[in-house]
Amino acid sequence: MGNNFKMVAKTLFGFEPLLAKELRNLGAIDVKEGVRSVSFYGDKGFMYKANLSLRTAIKVLKPINSFKIFSEEDLYREINTMAWEDYLDNNQTLAVDATVHSEKFTHSQYIALKTKDAIVDRFRDRTGQRPSVDLDYPNLRINIHIEKEFCTVSLDSSGQSLHKRGYKLATNIAPINEVLAAGMLLHSGWDGQCDFMDPMCGSGTILIEAAMIACNIPPNLNRKEFGFEKWKDWDEDLFEKIQESVLKKARDFHFTIKGYDKAPSAVQKAKDNIDNANLSEFISVEHEDFFKTEKQTERHLHMVFNPPYGERLNIDMPEFYKAIGDTLKQNYPGTHAWFITSNLDAIKHVGLRPSRKIKLFNGSLESKLLKYEIYEGSKKAKNQEA
Repeated sequence: MGNNFKMVAKTLFGFEPLLAKELRNLGAIDVKEGVRSVSFYGDKGFMYKANLSLRTAIKVLKPINSFKIFSEEDLYREINTMAWEDYLDNNQTLAVDATVHSEKFTHSQYIALKTKDAIVDRFRDRTGQRPSVDLDYPNLRINIHIEKEFCTVSLDSSGQSLHKRGYKLATNIAPINEVLAAGMLLHSGWDGQCDFMDPMCGSGTILIEAAMIACNIPPNLNRKEFGFEKWKDWDEDLFEKIQESVLKKARDFHFTIKGYDKAPSAVQKAKDNIDNANLSEFISVEHEDFFKTEKQTERHLHMVFNPPYGERLNIDMPEFYKAIGDTLKQNYPGTHAWFITSNLDAIKHVGLRPSRKIKLFNGSLESKLLKYEIYEGSKKAKNQEA
């Protein structure tokens, strides 16, 4: 397979098929879904492209070794024998993340510490100097994954999580994760071919992700850096070529993307974030209470939003969710409305039957992404009766 090597893209629960589809569309080879992950093959340029372009990936890892271990000493010995000088100099910095699914090994932080010790001891023994730890912006971020007694060592090509797109200047209480927002939009079938609305837009994450999908703009274009930019084999010319090629695939958008929020501070934050993402020409945000609005267009409307769950906001949930259902039913004919909630009791108060339910997690909260189809004619019929 020439210069191709195996990579693993990490994602959120329920997004594996979305991520696999994204990878195939980008041109990845031998794509295989796992649990919260998708493995694939590509070359260095494809690794750059994947980090720039994947909407539902949290990390893109490059596995460099795997082995069986039965004790912490086994881990130390295996890590210590690896040629870390190929990836890192003794005056540079490193960070280690560990994920552990094993009866033998139960403490991920201890595994990360043991790995770090094995690496720095190797440098100290050979050169008399050792790399230091930088948890935020290391030269090399290393990922350890232990499944039972099987250990995989990977280099983290992304650096900070890919949900940190780089466009957010400010957030509200309980902001939605950018990867979660993008995955919800892709699950909903949003493709930019109709009008779009987020009626409770907060700091604008769903609106921004919707505009980037509609215009086929790479989601991580605004990031300040990726992990691979500090690697020894970093190729800036290649990266710039990849960036140019993905930008050429941007497309025109001929519909509207609109957001409402009843908090003036949220509206301002959303506008600032949209402006920072260079998407102001595609998105408008207004200070409105959704429950007092009605549909502004005769065309089909695609709606995706993240209503309050009651976790961190003091709201009468049954009444609030009833108002969502009533507003959709009475004021938004010809709309497909999707929203996510972890308040599974409150769903009963919407008063509409969802046509789809998708299980997702918002952080640690088990949630449902629900679809409600509001048909044309229901409001007209009501008006005629009146």
